Parts: sequence; structure tokens; C-alpha cells
Amino acid sequence: MADLLSELYEIVLKRRDEKEEGSYTAYLFEQGLDKILKKVGEESSETIIAAKNLRQSGGAEARQALVGEIGDLLYHVEVMMAELGVTAGELKALLRERMEKQGNLKQARQTDRDT
Repeated sequence: MADLLSELYEIVLKRRDEKEEGSYTAYLFEQGLDKILKKVGEESSETIIAAKNLRQSGGAEARQALVGEIGDLLYHVEVMMAELGVTAGELKALLRERMEKQGNLKQARQTDRDT
């Protein structure tokens, strides 16, 4: 999957740089960071809803909807990364580092609800 995400990232960069007419990716870059972030937020919400729908129904249609939303979210996150200069290599390095950790369960923090 990492190779596929790297390949997608390269396509996103190419579409950004070549500004191909009719390209949705080029359109997002033309609109700027606010539009890109709005799409990341929308796709995040849609992914959450699709996951809940799959959990409730368990049907093949709901599963396909979730897969589609995850794809949309990953694409828009890669557009955001490219807009901000975050490389696929940086992300891969971080994920590799995290995969090597053991016992990295975060402890729940207590919040003082009286303040």
C-alpha cells in the first residue's frame, strides 16, 4: 500500500505542477489551502459516517461506501501534504518508526473538571 500511496503522491505533484485543464487536483491547488482543508474535513466526516453505517448494517453496499470514502480521504490528505510540502518519504519514515515501537499505549490523561 505504501508504494501505491507514493505513486498517488507523485501524480498529485504532477497535476499540481502541470496545472492540467479539467483536473480536479489542479483545481484544488488553484483554490488554495482553505479549500483543501475543507475537503479533508468533509471527507473525514463522511468516512466516519460510512464506518458507522457499515457497523450498523454490515452489508456489502455499506462496505463499498466506506472503502470509497477512505479512498477520498487519503487522496485529499495527499493533496494537503503536497500543498504544505510534507513528503511521502517523511510520512513513511514516521510510520516505520512507529511500527518499531513496542508498548506505546498512551496513558489516558485525567482532566480537572473543576477548573
